[in-house]
Amino acid sequence: MNIQELGHVVLYVSNLERSANFYRDTLGFREIARSVGLAAFSSGRTHHELLLLEVGREPRQKGMEPGLYHIGFKIGDSPEDLQAAYRELKSHDVTIVGMSDHSVTHSLYILDPDGNELELYADVSDEWKKDPSAVMRPARPLSLD
Repeated sequence: MNIQELGHVVLYVSNLERSANFYRDTLGFREIARSVGLAAFSSGRTHHELLLLEVGREPRQKGMEPGLYHIGFKIGDSPEDLQAAYRELKSHDVTIVGMSDHSVTHSLYILDPDGNELELYADVSDEWKKDPSAVMRPARPLSLD
C-alpha cells in the first residue's frame, strides 16, 4: 500500500453555521455543499478537503466531541486498490472499524496505534468534477471480504 496524498480532514463542530461560515468567509475555503448537520469544502483539487459534522452542544453521543473525527488518505483509484489494502491491513492485524461506499470513493476506516481514526480511500468515480454534490450522497455498506 502507498499513501498517494492527504485527502481530507473531518471535524466535529458544535455549531455548523458558525464553523462553516468561518472556514468559508474567513479562511476562504470554497463551500461545495451544506445540508442539515454537515458542510463540505473543496479547492477543486479533489472531491472534498474539509468536511464539518455538527455534533451540537450538550448532551453529545460518546466520542462525538468537537475536534478531529478522522483524516482521510487516498490510497488508489480503483476498488481493487482498496481490496489490496484491506488484505494487507488484515495481515498486519490492523483494527478495521468500518467500510463504506461513498459513491465517488470506497473507504476503509482503521485505528492507528493510539486509537486515532484514519480513512483509507480509493477514488472510484470522477463524477464529483461535474457535480460537486455527488460527494454528499448517503454512504452505503461496503464489503471487501
